[in-house]
Order: sequence, then C-alpha cells, then structure tokens
Amino acid sequence: MLKIRLTRLGAKKNPTYRVVVVNSTSKRDGKPIEELGHYNPKTKEMKLDLASAQDWIKKGAQPTETVAFLIKNCKEDGTLNYVKKETTKLSKKAQAKAAAEAEAKAAAEAQAAEEAPAEA
Repeated sequence: MLKIRLTRLGAKKNPTYRVVVVNSTSKRDGKPIEELGHYNPKTKEMKLDLASAQDWIKKGAQPTETVAFLIKNCKEDGTLNYVKKETTKLSKKAQAKAAAEAEAKAAAEAQAAEEAPAEA
C-alpha cells in the first residue's frame, strides 16, 4: 500500500519536510518512490506538484491527515493558501456576557417589531 506522507529534514527544533510517495511499511525517512514537493511549517512555505499528487491519489495512494490538509489548501501553482484560523476561546464570564448581550439585543428587536405594526 502506498502512502503520501511527510519526511523530516532540517535541524533540531527547525523542521522542514518533503512530501513523498512511499511504501507504507517503510521507515519515515526511507527511500521514497517519488518526491512531490517540500513544506516548511515555520514560514508556511510550500511547493507541491499538485497534478502529480492527485495522480497518485487516483492510483490508490493514501495521503496522511496532514498531507491531505496541505493538498486541500494548495493553490494551482503549488503554494500554500494559508488562512489563519479566527477561533478565539472566550472565558465562561465572557461567554455569559456575550449571551446576555445577544438576548438583550433580540428582546429590543422583538419589542421594536411589536411597536412597528401597531403604528401602521
């Protein structure tokens, strides 16, 4: 079974990866069948042969979760379309305050809606 996965390069605490097609039973840094590109997670720099990767997937190669994410977020020219996630976790107090504000706003809108037909 073939896998499309990352093989690690780079110095200690400064990883870079190559995206490779490899037999699933071989070692992480074993000899690849084909190199598809490279990825640097620190600088979010990536270069990937997207057509070749999709061709290997059609042939039955299974991408790992990380490689599947990279392929999904890859532009046509093979660079990463990096979009920073906008998820901010609020504390329980902040969540309660936001919920209270939303309820007050909804109540004010409902009251305004009730008064509007009465005037017409």
